[in-house]
Amino acid sequence: MKKLLFLGVLLILTGQVSAQTVNAQNGPVITFEKSTHDFGDIVQGDKVEYTYKFTNTGNEPLLITNVNVQCGCTTPKGWPRDPVPPGGKAEITVGFNSAGKMGLQNKVVTLVSNAANVEGNKISFTTNVLADKKQPQ
Repeated sequence: MKKLLFLGVLLILTGQVSAQTVNAQNGPVITFEKSTHDFGDIVQGDKVEYTYKFTNTGNEPLLITNVNVQCGCTTPKGWPRDPVPPGGKAEITVGFNSAGKMGLQNKVVTLVSNAANVEGNKISFTTNVLADKKQPQ
């Protein structure tokens, strides 16, 4: 009898875990090849950019409706305006203008989308902005 009760509880728990796994897979899912980037040391006034590549690993079309940045020094461009189908690949390029910046910079870019994995909507970059040593002659 104890074995039967144990088996029943085990089946119920297995069913709950399985249902949670299925629910987590429903909808579009953003999966970045690399969600962070380090530009290393750059000189004040430099403009740099990096292209983040991603795949919709979910089972429904992914729609990115907006991209939010922390300040005007960071500019997103080239994200897909059309839905990305399941299995589809896309990219977003993020630029950074270091004019007026100094020292370590850590910026986060948030994609506003219908993705089921909310934590997957953030990408970031870091860089260390050095003083421009050039003197006007």
